Amino acid sequence: MLVTRPEPDASDTAARLEALEITPVIAPLLVFEPLPVDLPEPASVAAVALTSANALRALEARGAVERYRHLPAYTVGDRTADMAEALGFAMVTSASGAFADLAEVLVHARIDGPIFYPCGREVSADLGRSLAPFGRQVLAVPVYAMNPPAELHAGVADALAAGEIDAALFYSRRTAEAFVRLTANLLDRPQRARLGVLCMSEAVAEPLLDAHFVRVGLAERPDEEAMMGLALSFARDHNR
Repeated sequence: MLVTRPEPDASDTAARLEALEITPVIAPLLVFEPLPVDLPEPASVAAVALTSANALRALEARGAVERYRHLPAYTVGDRTADMAEALGFAMVTSASGAFADLAEVLVHARIDGPIFYPCGREVSADLGRSLAPFGRQVLAVPVYAMNPPAELHAGVADALAAGEIDAALFYSRRTAEAFVRLTANLLDRPQRARLGVLCMSEAVAEPLLDAHFVRVGLAERPDEEAMMGLALSFARDHNR
């Protein structure tokens, strides 16, 4: 089963697949890059919003976590919350869901001042626009980029073309888009119809469906546990 997540998440997912007796093949389709940008003064913001653990990794790479960890942190999911707590944030609230759930939490939170939002260079949703109607000010600062590779690793490309990979896991729309681009001249229609594409959401699956990958599985929830359940269900059905 192909794991398309960036590192270090790809290795974590691969270990979980192995525990389920599913053989993983790691092929990150996005590569993490911290960006050299100006960060707001901690005294000028009242809270931190986190939609990805990569934002924390970017702040950590710059030695900037300590400046903000006295502030309340609001995260989109539990894994990002766990990382924030491990880095010393004492007040962490997880929305335990998706972007809309985090926005809802922030609307009702007692925050007296701007929200610092360290984010990726490319984002799928605008937190500032979502919160503006409720009087929330968001300082969005792109602190990292996720860059797609120019090509698939030769061994992975060969395995896909030979039908040796039964399915691929997709956690973001951008990884799905990168996969479509990188396999455009590699897989024909029958090969695309055979490959299972297991996606975290309908939005993630859309580029794959448009490219005629039709064996689509959707996770029940946008989290790792649901993705592992989807992978296990696919593996059992496939082996049967």
